[in-house]
Amino acid sequence: MRLIDIYCVGVHLPTKAMKRTFCCIRMFAAVVGAMVLSAALPAQQQVAADLLPDAPLPQQASVDAGAAANPKNNAQTKRILGIFPNFRAVSEQTHLPPQSVKEKFTATLQDSFDYSAFVLPALLAAEGEATASTPEFHSEWAGYGRYFWHSFVDQTDENLWVEFIVPTVTHEDTRYYTMGQSGGGKVKRMGYALSRAVVTRNDAGRDTFNVSEVVGAGAASGISSLYYPSRERSFGNTATLWGTNVGIDAATFLIREFWPDVNHALFHGKEGPSAVTTTP
Repeated sequence: MRLIDIYCVGVHLPTKAMKRTFCCIRMFAAVVGAMVLSAALPAQQQVAADLLPDAPLPQQASVDAGAAANPKNNAQTKRILGIFPNFRAVSEQTHLPPQSVKEKFTATLQDSFDYSAFVLPALLAAEGEATASTPEFHSEWAGYGRYFWHSFVDQTDENLWVEFIVPTVTHEDTRYYTMGQSGGGKVKRMGYALSRAVVTRNDAGRDTFNVSEVVGAGAASGISSLYYPSRERSFGNTATLWGTNVGIDAATFLIREFWPDVNHALFHGKEGPSAVTTTP
């Protein structure tokens, strides 16, 4: 069965897990929307200002288009807003050697145990405890603790399968290669970023089906059902979690794509290191 079919089954099932799913998607959508909107007007104003001195030469605009993709203005940083890890993002027009198994494992550890990795599980735990999405966890601090460790283990489990186990077997590159301003307009870049949930690069540098994301997220969702109460171990809940994991990763790719634009517009490219050239 195709992933979209499985996800739709999960969406139409009236499970309490849906509240958690929509809360998470809304949170990421809000972040993405704020980033894109905050970058849009400043970026357009900056481009117009840059082109003013060359107005007498209309053809100059096409000549200067390639100059927009320069390391200072459009480089990825190691962290987003100086907090969230962005180690696997590669600046546009940057060519790297194949990703080694060690690099994949190191990136997985960083994404899973970085201090910022506790933020999303903490938010999901608060939402779960407030809505009693899993009554068996009970309430108050003890209940919050149960919601938190389940959410944290879910996240770590998914990182392990998507970023290390499956890509090591299938020889896929887990880094995000930015299209950037030199690759096209905002709509094209949005489509490219979202498509990375199903398309990725292999270690040879060629595009391939993203087995790591689709299969890895599915495996992690199946495993997560083993440590939840028996009432939660349904196909609908598993499919919902699977779709949620893929959706969150797609939103993350979108944020990474436009982060250099936002960083340049708001912080003039001074947020963190100037570029990411390797996976630490």
